Amino acid sequence: MTGLFISFEGTEGGGKSTQIELLANWLREHGHEVVVHREPGGTPIGEEIRHLLKHSDANVNMTPEAELLLMNASRAQLVREVIRPRLEQGCVVLCDRFHDSTVVYQGYGRQLDLESVRAVIHHAVGETQPDITLLLRVPVSVSEERRRAREESEPTQRDRFEEADREFFERVEAGYDQIAASEPERIRTIDATKSVDEIQAEIRSEIGPLLSP
Repeated sequence: MTGLFISFEGTEGGGKSTQIELLANWLREHGHEVVVHREPGGTPIGEEIRHLLKHSDANVNMTPEAELLLMNASRAQLVREVIRPRLEQGCVVLCDRFHDSTVVYQGYGRQLDLESVRAVIHHAVGETQPDITLLLRVPVSVSEERRRAREESEPTQRDRFEEADREFFERVEAGYDQIAASEPERIRTIDATKSVDEIQAEIRSEIGPLLSP
């Protein structure tokens, strides 16, 4: 029995967390065993790396190369400790970000060599790939507005990635558009400026045909 691996992608403020929770609840209501994980993170080792990458005061001078390697160290652990075993058990695995984030954030955003980025990713994940990737797309201007509103309503931990300038996020947006165009069978782009219910309905219409009865 083989499970289903679904990744969610998109720039900051796209509503991934909300949509993942709604989809997980819907899948469970229909009898599917579901596990939800996030990147970086998802394992004890990965969560330590997540803190270092995003929140630690020690990350101020982190180089793009170190960022790339740490992201994929967390990912390698998640793939082997969680994703592969759960898929072998027949679970539906929902992952908040996977390797596409590294291509766009470290490749396009940090402007590392894309061939080198993909080589590191391959070493981390091997043949483990999402069956479908849902790209929740919002323009950079909308992303900025949502991030500001979130910070004002509920102050959170410092996030080093959100400290990047607008040019960085414009490169990230362009990167997502590029990879979506290159893999239309796997990556489904969804307009995340719509209402929460409209987005979830579209997600369910994409996932439904892939589910075992």
